[in-house]
Amino acid sequence: MALLIIRTRNGGSRDSCSADNGGERLVDAIGSWKVTMSTPAGPQQMHLRIDTLSDTFTGRIESPLGTHDITGSVSADTLSWQMKATRPIPITVSFIARIDGDTLSGSAKLGLFGKSKLSGERLKAGSPSMEPPAADAAPCGEITGDSIDPQYNQPYVDVNELRKEPVPHRYVHGGFTGTGARFSFYFPPADRYRRRFFHNTYPMATSEDIGPFPIEFEVATGNLAFTIDSGAYYVQTNLGGADRAGGMADPAIAAYRVNAAAAKYSRVIAAELYGPHRPYGYLFGGSGGSYQTIGSAENTRGVWDGFVPFVMATPNAIPGMFTIRMHALRVLKAGNKFPAIMDATNPGGSGDPYATLDNEERAALREATLMGYPPRGWWNHETLGSGYFMQVAPLVPMLDPGYVDDFWTLPGYLGSDPASGLAALRFQFDTAVARVIDGFPKQVELAQVPQRDFANAHLLIISGESAGRSVPIASIDGKTIGFAFAADQSVINGISAGDAVRIDNAWALALQTYHRHQVPTPDMVGWNQFRGADGEPIYPQREILIGPIGTAGTAGSVPNGRIHGKMLVLEALMDIDALAWQADWYRSKVKQALGPGFDQQFALWFIDHAQHDNPRTAAARAHTVSFEGALQQALRDLSAWVETGVKPSSTQYRVVDTQVLLPGSADQRMGIQAVVELKANGGERAEVAVGELVRFTANIELPAGAGMVVAAEWDFEGAGTYPTAEPITPLPRLQLSAGQAYSRPGTYFAVLRATSQRQGDAQTPFGRVQNIARVRVVVG
Repeated sequence: MALLIIRTRNGGSRDSCSADNGGERLVDAIGSWKVTMSTPAGPQQMHLRIDTLSDTFTGRIESPLGTHDITGSVSADTLSWQMKATRPIPITVSFIARIDGDTLSGSAKLGLFGKSKLSGERLKAGSPSMEPPAADAAPCGEITGDSIDPQYNQPYVDVNELRKEPVPHRYVHGGFTGTGARFSFYFPPADRYRRRFFHNTYPMATSEDIGPFPIEFEVATGNLAFTIDSGAYYVQTNLGGADRAGGMADPAIAAYRVNAAAAKYSRVIAAELYGPHRPYGYLFGGSGGSYQTIGSAENTRGVWDGFVPFVMATPNAIPGMFTIRMHALRVLKAGNKFPAIMDATNPGGSGDPYATLDNEERAALREATLMGYPPRGWWNHETLGSGYFMQVAPLVPMLDPGYVDDFWTLPGYLGSDPASGLAALRFQFDTAVARVIDGFPKQVELAQVPQRDFANAHLLIISGESAGRSVPIASIDGKTIGFAFAADQSVINGISAGDAVRIDNAWALALQTYHRHQVPTPDMVGWNQFRGADGEPIYPQREILIGPIGTAGTAGSVPNGRIHGKMLVLEALMDIDALAWQADWYRSKVKQALGPGFDQQFALWFIDHAQHDNPRTAAARAHTVSFEGALQQALRDLSAWVETGVKPSSTQYRVVDTQVLLPGSADQRMGIQAVVELKANGGERAEVAVGELVRFTANIELPAGAGMVVAAEWDFEGAGTYPTAEPITPLPRLQLSAGQAYSRPGTYFAVLRATSQRQGDAQTPFGRVQNIARVRVVVG
């Protein structure tokens, strides 16, 4: 609801508004108005109070996003004013409202977001709607360890019980009265408690219980056994539940407000259980959770003491990290060029992945590489798709609806270039809805589907309640299609059985090069390839940058580097979803914000051979390692840094053309991970006959203080199974050798996987940091 109150100069209400305004009679605007603003993100409701002063007026706008003083003009039947909002991103909204009797109509120019309609009606005196917004709708000011959230300030506990599984702990569950926010705390036995807690966050959390959340994504998983073993209790929330929904919901609710309120209340419970003390708190989150972790570090003080964002990106990553890959996949798969690219990139290859490519293919691969896509990341090209693009795909049509038409018609866009061949790839397929499957989001079973790839296409609704609207397709299972959480649920909810629909891939093709038209500031170096010699973009630019909007909606603000507390970032060098150079970008922001001594609060680990997800298949384990052990050690090292002053050793690196390069020796590389060097018959490539013995030699060395190598496993055929464990004594440096003869001809990529542990404990499952090395063996 929006409330518009017109008052006289002295603040008293008038029964009539018939004063002259320079000879022009003013509209009868005295009273209260309920006003709604429509936007692409849904209806936005505000509470406006306006004090008129002759031909100008002053007043206030109160909403869940903040309270703003306004000054405007009055001309006959029209009121005009501006509101400068700061959350989730800075934006100036220009309002024009026309009064006609007891109705209000007009428009609001939302900066780069375009124009929205205003509608309203006059309220009678004494209406309950004339009251100011309820306290539980008020925005939250600065969050500190002692502050009281205006909404999340009445905690309750409805479960408090001892549990044995998966390890003994006390489970405390509750929420905040009058809200949708819920929390769960998991406390260790007193003799194992070391006065700290670990707190995981991820934007798609729908449950307050310890992960996994309802997606196949290991960054959204908590490990209770590890937490208890670390002397910590565990905190989890549902980020506010239903409170985070709705057009004017404060993005800080899900970003950090609910988490902060729960973290502070957990200290109250901890003091009741263990006696008076203040537990240290550590927040961690990956991918979208890294945005939330950074937002919490920048927007709160004294709630958490340290932060571990991991597999993180820049504010402009959405949707460019995915579209850059989608374009290269389409171009390079068409000519079946990936096998040759990987043959050149893999150990013992030529090192020139461009050798077999034509001009279009070369440009597509170079574009992705200059954006920061790791060449080794194409290893699963046969099954690689758009990845998590489905979760952000709805943002562009919602915020930039005119892009698709411009892409196919205007110069400077690939779709308007006949030489691109894109026109031949466009298709439409008409079908009907057979049934709607309840859930969130709902799914739809279609009568028929095209016998071709329609991933990322749009479903255009032709008849029924949602006729004329469309929604991106996020998943396909036979004739059943699903939609993303971020999709416009009003469109989905309006679909019914029998509706005529059309599958259209115009958006899917257009978005593959959207990153070219989203060039941000030069510090985000991946996009500088799209600038000319004069520094200006070479492609037409959209009026709006999508990335910062999505980021601010997740983090509560656009990251600026002004962190409070200590931060240890963990980034994966083979990440294809959050490209590695972006961690270096955030490091530069922290340095800029905090000054020369920034490294007393900030450290960074690059983990080699790790991707955005931990490996789930044998093929993935042959190429990549899990970062889970490094993440666990990061939480423990962060705890030691905060509590005892022992700073972890940052990884040393260089960024060359957006690719992050590490030194070859452990002493130079530093960080936490072992350096593994493997050779076959003395080199990266060995060519032998069937039955001929291949001699493998390896050096494994750890940076100073990183612990000891506790395991080494051989996988001579590169199947990802590691069937041969090398018997070793835990040491910081090892030299190994082995022999293997191959009974069948073929090309094998033998792998050695080394595991280190800070305390040199070969038995513990926790803090086990992995790395691998691969070599090529050609058996003729």
